[in-house]
Amino acid sequence: MRILLFTGKGGVGKTTVAAATALKAARSGIRTLVMSTDPAHSLADSFDRELGGEPTELEKNLHGQQIDAQARLEEGWRDIQEYVLSLLDWGGVDAVAAEELSVIPGLDEIFSLTDVKRAASSGDYDLLVVDCAPTAETLRLLSLPDAMNWYIERIFPVERRIVKAVRPLLTRVTSMPIADDKIFAAIARLHAELDSVHKLLIDTSISTVRLVVNAERMVIAEARRTYTYLNLFGYRVDAVICNRLIPEQVSDPYFRQWKQIQKEHLGEIVESFSPVPIMQVPLYEQEMVGIEMLDRLGTELYAGLDPAGIFHENEPMQVTKKGTGYTLSLHLPFAGKDDLDLLRKGDDLYVKVGQYKRTFMLPSVLLRHDITSAAFEGDRLVITFARGRAAAAKGGE
Repeated sequence: MRILLFTGKGGVGKTTVAAATALKAARSGIRTLVMSTDPAHSLADSFDRELGGEPTELEKNLHGQQIDAQARLEEGWRDIQEYVLSLLDWGGVDAVAAEELSVIPGLDEIFSLTDVKRAASSGDYDLLVVDCAPTAETLRLLSLPDAMNWYIERIFPVERRIVKAVRPLLTRVTSMPIADDKIFAAIARLHAELDSVHKLLIDTSISTVRLVVNAERMVIAEARRTYTYLNLFGYRVDAVICNRLIPEQVSDPYFRQWKQIQKEHLGEIVESFSPVPIMQVPLYEQEMVGIEMLDRLGTELYAGLDPAGIFHENEPMQVTKKGTGYTLSLHLPFAGKDDLDLLRKGDDLYVKVGQYKRTFMLPSVLLRHDITSAAFEGDRLVITFARGRAAAAKGGE
């Protein structure tokens, strides 16, 4: 089983590239499902075919699906939403406003990821090609299971015990709805579902991300940030696809300046993302719509390559033994010390890069060690752990 996630700034052509990849793989004999988690679905437009919320056969070995995020939201959030609605109603919130407030923005997109796990577990496909939302939404999507792990494993059990203990008292003194075991069970199911998706997507032997870019300054800047954040959360990028490059054979003077600008930006892309492979797609003379045009794109993009292959191997996080201690190494390209906040608190390590923060539950081998240093070595943040004084004293007794 292979999973390919395609993302990029809105408008760069990621849906077209994802569709062409799926078609190329299917025509090489790989059972493929291409699925869109982007709320603004355009996958059906790329194939020029009707696609719904369930997999639809497009041709031999190829199915397509535009995930119905609202339906998935209603399935997974219903019990929790009913409790939130009752709480808002008790607080006097207007019914229509309460309906809106009871759903966290972006939650429908997150539930759409559960279809990825469902398809992977079905045994019906060898390859899942996922057309993700634009980069900002994708990062929010992919980071939520990691954030929920911390809440579920640290706060949730305590909260559940407290509510259970005080519920008899509270029901006597207030009419406020109190969460019951049904609500906590729904939260636990939600966590289990998202955690299983998370584990699947950070398994670098199965899942990789392909960044789609254009040779434009703002697109490159966002791609660099996305690349850093994806590595922070443990996702491997195995290719950068530069789309819509003006072909060399275009000699019209009108495009001369554009070709020079693209050439300079392409050089910047290669310099920025190397050694990740940079794959190039030309600007075609017509819209990339329909099976015939997608086949043409896929053939040129993956000439001589297996579209389902892993094109670059680089572990986002590594723990290695060093003398009597250990090092934790995080691949954080384009990040510098001014972008970074690092904090160790108990069993947790907090790493913040820019606006994104990740909480690492440290591996057991590091729990009895203290951080002695942290420094960038090239594009990796290397954190050194040595055995703590208390642990060393206990070990020497």
